[in-house]
Amino acid sequence: MMNFNEFWTKKTLIGLGLGQFLSLLITSTGFTSSELAKRGINAPTSQSFLNYVFLAIIYGSIMLYRKKALKAKWYYYIPLGLVDVEGNFLVVKAYQYTSLTSVMLLDCWSIPSVMVLTWIFLKTKYRFRKIFGVLVCVAGLVVVIFSDVHAGDRAGGSNPRKGDALVIAGATLYAISNVSEEFLVKNADRVELMAMLGLFGAIISAIQISILERNELKSIHWSAGAALPFIGFAVAMFLFYSLVPILLKSNGSTMLNLSLLTSDMWSVLIRVFAYNEKVDWMYFVAFAAVTVGLVIYSGGEKGDQRRAVVADEDNERSKHFDEEAGSASSNQGNVDGSWKTGLSRQPDTASTSAAEREDVENMGKDIQGKKS
Repeated sequence: MMNFNEFWTKKTLIGLGLGQFLSLLITSTGFTSSELAKRGINAPTSQSFLNYVFLAIIYGSIMLYRKKALKAKWYYYIPLGLVDVEGNFLVVKAYQYTSLTSVMLLDCWSIPSVMVLTWIFLKTKYRFRKIFGVLVCVAGLVVVIFSDVHAGDRAGGSNPRKGDALVIAGATLYAISNVSEEFLVKNADRVELMAMLGLFGAIISAIQISILERNELKSIHWSAGAALPFIGFAVAMFLFYSLVPILLKSNGSTMLNLSLLTSDMWSVLIRVFAYNEKVDWMYFVAFAAVTVGLVIYSGGEKGDQRRAVVADEDNERSKHFDEEAGSASSNQGNVDGSWKTGLSRQPDTASTSAAEREDVENMGKDIQGKKS
């Protein structure tokens, strides 16, 4: 049985603290987006623009300081930036139509989307337990949509069904972005990925702002109440983009998924206490279903890793055994070859000795003939 002191290690405490900090960052992005929507500000691309600028400046400066060539083709980052920008655009746009809680829960749609994409393109294999966990998550998402359709104005948005569709579309683009990042990070490093994503994300966002949101930005009456949510969203997104790889490296994806799950809880608390909104009872059913599904999906990774390590050790032992068997076979072959060579040489020696005896006998007969 695990000791309590062994469980509460420094690594575990740091992982829990960092995971909850990331969860609060995600919740704060939802809070700021919802606050801007309530003020009538509809500029989702502009909200994400500053985040990409921060990524490009900070991580780009690190790349320039390193003076190293790109490990991946630069044009690979263009579609990645486009997908990431549009994913953020659709999710932030959804706050104009549906509730904060619905956005936070429906955003979990990215998990089954990632599984399908990695299975198709990266040939990743998933056990039945993970597939079952995803099915439970999807059941929870269906409950959210059903609740929004039947709760009407209690859902906290002008058009909940449209908002739910935008969130699902945005979560699908998030999945495409995550799978693309998984592919690129194997050929590049984290700093390069963040810098190039920030660069092309900022360029694409600037073009989209000039086309879609130019008039919206002009009509905004800028004040502290309008500017602070913009800045807060950008800072929270930048910190989230930067800290997620650290948690993945130190504690793994299980800790990340379970930590971000609490963002739904924080969003419900914000909705109830900050906005004084009534939460439909079906949200709690959906939250429970998503919780159970994510726990099933994330659980057992340590066992899988242990089995993978055992399999690797078995393969290594098998390889070592094969090498020893091959070496023994080679040595046995050398011995057999030497033995056979010796046998093959024995008749030659015998025949040579017989010939020499015959020559001696003939010489003896010649000598005797001469004497006679």
